[in-house]
Amino acid sequence: MTRVLVLNGPNLGRLGSREPDVYGSQDLSALRVQLVDEAGDGVEIDLRQTDDEAELIHWLYEAVDTSTPVILNPAAFTHYSYALRDAAALVTKAGIPLVEVHISNPHSRERFRHTSVISGVATGVIAGFGFDSYLLALGAIRRTA
Repeated sequence: MTRVLVLNGPNLGRLGSREPDVYGSQDLSALRVQLVDEAGDGVEIDLRQTDDEAELIHWLYEAVDTSTPVILNPAAFTHYSYALRDAAALVTKAGIPLVEVHISNPHSRERFRHTSVISGVATGVIAGFGFDSYLLALGAIRRTA
């Protein structure tokens, strides 16, 4: 069985109630159901969320150590966490797919959201399609992993 880590950064544990006009009204449990349905047999979805930068970094180390593909929504860490960027680079330099995803389109929002320090080391970036961003990333990983 192939496992895919679906890692979510700060504030994404509040999906469903946090800015539903931007992020929609569904929560991470609904995302898990959609990903499991899309993944089908033979793919395990390991969905996690943390508000802790160090924990997210350690999960990326785990991906390297276990050769596990990653779907990463770094949330606010996208814009400034060079430590997270360096951990994400370890994943892709090991030849493991890492797709950066965003529920909203950061480029259509406040100017400070236009910069991602993660994109330059990610295998690919998908943004602006709501939870479908994750489903598109899963499809890409299934074709490349």
